[in-house]
Amino acid sequence: MRLLSKLTLFVWLFLGFLIIYFLESVWFNHDSKAPKLLRNIISVNLNRERAIKKYTIDLSSTQYRQIVNTERLKDSSSPYSDFKEKFRDATNVSLAVVACGDRLHETLVMIKSAILFSNNVKLKVVVIADTPLIKGFEEKLSEWKVTVNNSFDYQIKPVAFPENGKEEWRKLFKPCAAQRLFLPSLLKDLDSVLYVDTDTLFLGPLEEVWMHFSRMNSSQMAALAPEHEDPNTGWYNRFARHPYYGELGVNSGVMLMNLTRMRDFGWEKYLAPIYKEFKLKITWGDQDIINIIFHYHPERLYVYSCRYNYRSDHCMYMSVCGDANKHGVAVIHGSRSTFHGDKQPAFKTIYSCMEEYQLGSDPYSNLLLTMENGLDQTSHTNCGKVRKVLTKNLHKYISVKEPFR
Repeated sequence: MRLLSKLTLFVWLFLGFLIIYFLESVWFNHDSKAPKLLRNIISVNLNRERAIKKYTIDLSSTQYRQIVNTERLKDSSSPYSDFKEKFRDATNVSLAVVACGDRLHETLVMIKSAILFSNNVKLKVVVIADTPLIKGFEEKLSEWKVTVNNSFDYQIKPVAFPENGKEEWRKLFKPCAAQRLFLPSLLKDLDSVLYVDTDTLFLGPLEEVWMHFSRMNSSQMAALAPEHEDPNTGWYNRFARHPYYGELGVNSGVMLMNLTRMRDFGWEKYLAPIYKEFKLKITWGDQDIINIIFHYHPERLYVYSCRYNYRSDHCMYMSVCGDANKHGVAVIHGSRSTFHGDKQPAFKTIYSCMEEYQLGSDPYSNLLLTMENGLDQTSHTNCGKVRKVLTKNLHKYISVKEPFR
């Protein structure tokens, strides 16, 4: 009996040793010959945990709530593939624009394009305008608000420059263009805005631009696109007589502004001294002042690609905006009157089609198809030769024959 008990104990110890050995080989992957059934049973929970860890929730800023697929973010060549996942919750977007003189109609066309592509955001349009223009904005925006079932809000404020040097600031470069420099103090109730020039159009959702706020680090207070892509045609590197950002400078036509950080930085205290020192050397007014500030504080600027501020410079000689070639144009900028003159028919066609489009109607037949037909007539121009780049983004979001609203 005693011998049998010892033998039984030995068998149990041996079996226990085997079980521990198999478990250890599975957990630490030391033994690829461990029984498949046991390996599968244990690995199910491990794989489940790993699958959960693929997704992380970023709650560092409630304004930019997003669900990030960390595996997709590793592929920086396709930053827009997880676009819908990033914005499952409606995002608050404040769009700011300054309009003076004869810019009422052009500004309204830009706002129309923003409303068209604001389905997934809570859009607030902030218009800063000359007093004579305010009534026109009020009438049209209130009409559109009814048309699109109150899907956006708007605020209209009068132009307001600092009393000290008021007229000089007002006339800098173009009427009221310098107003954007003073948005941190003028819009004290807003944390962040997407500022655009009046001669811009959205060719896709506003979130495509707005999402770059969530990509800024804690020091960056604004985002801009480069002024040029090619040093051979660059303006700042060849002609500027004042400091500018980086190698080619930046264009200020489409600007993300974290107003809170700009206020904390003391943005407006830099403006008068810089203008006083460089006013005889600057050509592009407020844009040059912005370049000078970020020349001395480059760590404060986030630079996004040319697809967010696509100008005729990117296609008039050859197609030089690689990101737009790949992903399409998100925002088109008709600088130097390319929306209205005859030098760039492709740009004029895009503006004319958006101008004629009626909110609430079918954007597929009344905007996209009309635009493509018009662009086909510009194929003899360099920008017309890349017309598919100009409409590529539209095809992502206007793919069914039904109204957005």
